[in-house]
Amino acid sequence: MPIELSPEDTTRAIASLRRYCDEQLDEKIGELKARLFLEFILKEIGPSIYNGAIGDAQAYFRDRVADLEGACSQQEFDYWPRSTARRPSP
Repeated sequence: MPIELSPEDTTRAIASLRRYCDEQLDEKIGELKARLFLEFILKEIGPSIYNGAIGDAQAYFRDRVADLEGACSQQEFDYWPRSTARRPSP
């Protein structure tokens, strides 16, 4: 499943990559180079990040489902308190 960004996020990511290259690498790159670099990152590295996030989500939900009975169960037949049980008449 390819990772895609919205047009707005793509524009912001390209601007961020250009700024990073300029400020951290002292290298000015144009929009085309930044776009190609972003496409590379999404195709090459993005799946590892995506798969890690899916694994984290699975572990989170697995933990929640494992404790579903403890978190969601309700005591049955709890209307009558145990200490006030009726005694048979003499």
